[in-house]
Amino acid sequence: MTSAWKPRTLILQHEAPTPPGLMTGWLHDQDAKVDTLRIDQGDREVDPRDYDLIVSLGSEFAAFDDSIPFIPREVKLFEDARAADVPILGLCFGGQMLARILGAQNYRSEQSEIGWLPVRTKDPDLIGEGPWFQWHFDTFTPPPGSTVIAETEIGPQAFVAGRSLGLQFHPEVTPEIMEGWVRAYPHELRAEGVDPEGLLAETMRIAADARRRTWRLLDRFRDAIATRGR
Repeated sequence: MTSAWKPRTLILQHEAPTPPGLMTGWLHDQDAKVDTLRIDQGDREVDPRDYDLIVSLGSEFAAFDDSIPFIPREVKLFEDARAADVPILGLCFGGQMLARILGAQNYRSEQSEIGWLPVRTKDPDLIGEGPWFQWHFDTFTPPPGSTVIAETEIGPQAFVAGRSLGLQFHPEVTPEIMEGWVRAYPHELRAEGVDPEGLLAETMRIAADARRRTWRLLDRFRDAIATRGR
């Protein structure tokens, strides 16, 4: 196990309903110094070399939609971070953004993925089969130069590129976050035939197990990917 990493961490948050959730507790356990940037609310310039880790959270927007003002800024930040060899952890939208800057094709999927779903994993020590929480309508092709380590019929679910990890699912989700999403986006659930109360009940029921899976994933990300070669 890597000890005393204490990463200077930049969290990119894209709107109010998508907070870092379980990432907060895990980073606290690392004694990390955390800077959370609401990248949708301003154009503050960021030098990725000031950080040891960049975490990009989910978003209701598409990572390929450059009409959203913050998206080209995040593309530039990711590109600069990759050039500086600063590890990126991308969660859902963040994973799609990492795939984009690596040269993958991002696009609207013919089928959404919403709910606690298993994944097919090639590296269960890093990415367990889950279930992991999914809520997305977009997907992407395998990013060039990366190693896809988990997938579903819809597309890639986890990939490693150097010291960075992109995920299509939400390991950070908590019951509180789920309550907020159900309130904020009920129209999306209705359109996909998902029962909001059933989703909340399942999230409450498996919250403790989901937290353990997330901690294991993040610990393995730290030890096997982000700090590799340090």
